[in-house]
Amino acid sequence: MRQAETWVILGASSGVGRALAREVAARLSAKIILAGRDLHDLEDTATDLRIRHGVDAEVIGFDAAAPDTHAEFAARTTRRAEGLITVCFLSAIMPAQDAVEVQPTLAAEMVMVNLAGAMVVLLHLANALEKRRGGRVVVVGSVAGDRGRRKNFAYGASKAGLHAFTEGLAARLRPQGILVTLIKPGPLDTSMTWGLPESGLALDPRRAAGAILRATLRGRGTAYVPAIWGPIMTAIRMIPAAIFRRLRF
Repeated sequence: MRQAETWVILGASSGVGRALAREVAARLSAKIILAGRDLHDLEDTATDLRIRHGVDAEVIGFDAAAPDTHAEFAARTTRRAEGLITVCFLSAIMPAQDAVEVQPTLAAEMVMVNLAGAMVVLLHLANALEKRRGGRVVVVGSVAGDRGRRKNFAYGASKAGLHAFTEGLAARLRPQGILVTLIKPGPLDTSMTWGLPESGLALDPRRAAGAILRATLRGRGTAYVPAIWGPIMTAIRMIPAAIFRRLRF
């Protein structure tokens, strides 16, 4: 008999979050908890999952920018979860680099959501998973965090910090049998990237969600999505700093 399982998706009203919920519902016999700020949108998704796939889906409010609420959120979520828990953090914002340079306080708001909020809620959830001595954590970063490009270095900095945090969290949780997977996607075709120069190369959220699910179930430590970004970023990291600073991308 298959062990009971719950997937907790933080940022489930994002394009990739919604697509991931649908992928999980279609492929796994798991309860799904959709977490985010837009409760009406999340409830629409939950209703669709229940009708289309017959899964147990529910909604819990979550705001990455309100860390004082994260302890209660983690406690409430784990109380409602069943069996093996997979926590997926997808919450993120990405103001344009030129906007950040004109209004630097936007950088603080971005770091609160993309990094500080992630750290607080994941530490609370990690404590809960440790008590259960099992589970999985999936953190969606970005190829932008691998090196600071002039066109998006503020966003990249928030993701670079998230990558470092995730690597340390993986080391902490591994002895308890809790696997942490770091996903590094390239540009995604979502509302966050709409209108940007790279948007024509963006990956469809459904394909991204499928890749995230496969990487998680295979127990990957780090996965680029799509996989071609692995060798691309390896080559980019090897470019000497003196040359890299001259590049216009």
